[in-house]
Amino acid sequence: MSERVYLLKIQLLDIEPSIWRRFVVPASITLDRLHDVIQIVMGWTDSHLHEFTIGNKRYTEYPESKEDGLVCGRYRLGDLIKQKGRTFRYLYDFGDGWEHELVLEESRYSNPELRTELACLDGQRACPPEDVGGVPGYFEFLNALKDPNHEEHESYTEWSGGNFDSERFEPESISWELMKYLRWSRDRYQGWGGIE
Repeated sequence: MSERVYLLKIQLLDIEPSIWRRFVVPASITLDRLHDVIQIVMGWTDSHLHEFTIGNKRYTEYPESKEDGLVCGRYRLGDLIKQKGRTFRYLYDFGDGWEHELVLEESRYSNPELRTELACLDGQRACPPEDVGGVPGYFEFLNALKDPNHEEHESYTEWSGGNFDSERFEPESISWELMKYLRWSRDRYQGWGGIE
């Protein structure tokens, strides 16, 4: 790989023990694609709105006015964040309010064993389920799963598919999903049926 690669760490705020991931992306990634990558590495399902806050500017997918922020697909991460140690925020699901902090750990990451410019290298703990009710709802959900006598134990167990494990984290399967995403989102020579 000849392109400059960023090593990022993302952490979901206000939850202890922490839920975090360490992953690599090309510095040239646009913020809309970085959103896609974050959805994959964290384990979200891209079912809600999002925004990045970098410095005093906000970036989102479909702003309806200037007050809503800038169009994230028009900006590349490497043009906005350059310095090692720089942090920025990512908010997912305005209702549940999942706040994430990202830090640029390396601005010229190099690893000869890395075969693709998207990879999840490390992390801890499973992402909360979608629509669980934010941080307070997630803690209530975990308490209900742990306690067979909790009034919501059965309904939460069924709602979550019966196999939610808050400690589970598998970087290899996440990297596999990132490779599929990279393959599916590659540039093409021709647009769809003459559409450019």
